[in-house]
Amino acid sequence: MSDDRYDEFLAAQRCDRDRALVTMFVSSGARAQELLEVGLDDLDWGGMRFWVISKGTRAREEVPASPEAMRLLAKYLDGAPSVPPGEPIWRTRRGPNRPLQYPAMRAIIQRANASLGTNWTAHDFRHTLCTRLSRDEAFRTEEIQTIMRHANITTTGIYQHTELDDVIDRLVVHYDKPRVVPVLGRGFNQADMQAVFGG
Repeated sequence: MSDDRYDEFLAAQRCDRDRALVTMFVSSGARAQELLEVGLDDLDWGGMRFWVISKGTRAREEVPASPEAMRLLAKYLDGAPSVPPGEPIWRTRRGPNRPLQYPAMRAIIQRANASLGTNWTAHDFRHTLCTRLSRDEAFRTEEIQTIMRHANITTTGIYQHTELDDVIDRLVVHYDKPRVVPVLGRGFNQADMQAVFGG
C-alpha cells in the first residue's frame, strides 16, 4: 500500500476508533488477532509500544507504535466506553459494551475498500510496514526482523524488493558522474602502455 493509498484509506475511516485501529496496524505490524486482544495494561504510552500475545508462540511480546498511532489511540480511548479490567481496548460502538471481534474489524476494512475501490486486508497493513522499513536505509534487515517478529530472516527478505522508481534518482547521479581517466604513475610512458594494452 503506497503512502498516498494509505492516506486515502485512513481518511475513509468513519470514527476515532477505526482511525486508531488502522494506524496501529500500519505502524506496529501487529497481526489482526494480536491487536484485537490488546488491553489497557498492555500499553506503554511513554515508550511508544504495547504488548501482544504472539500468534505463533503465544509469548507476550512488545511491539512498537508510531507517535501518530498513540495519539489517535488516546483520542479514541478518551471518547470510548470504559474498558473493563482485563478486557481488550477495542470496543463495539453499538449495542452492549463488548470487545470488537475479528468479523467486525474485517467489516471496518471492507467498508473503506468499498468506498475506495480497493481490496486491502489486515495482513496488507503488516506488509505495508515491512515494505516501508525495507526501503528506509536507516534500518538493517536484522532490525526489521526484530520489529516484525519474523522467526526467520528469510521471511523478512521477501519484502526487500527494489522498485525502479526507488533508484531512478541514484541512476541520474551515477550517469552524471565524470568518467574517471586513469593517470599513469611516474616512469610509465603513455605510448608504451597503449602499444602493450591498446587503447
